[in-house]
Amino acid sequence: MIELGVLFGLLAAAVLALIFVLLRRGNGSTENADGLLVEQARRLQAHNDRVSYNAASVRSSSPTTTDHYRP
Repeated sequence: MIELGVLFGLLAAAVLALIFVLLRRGNGSTENADGLLVEQARRLQAHNDRVSYNAASVRSSSPTTTDHYRP
């Protein structure tokens, strides 16, 4: 019974520590524009990847058409 109390106590301490760390970080803005530029570049790369590798461009057909290569 004591072991169970110790386990729950350690779990509660870990949860409180995580809450404290997350609240301390806050949602502040970046101090410089480097982070915003990196985020913008990643967003544009993700958009380009979605356009380049979608079903129509990879298979030259829409995903709703039948598969003509099926035996």
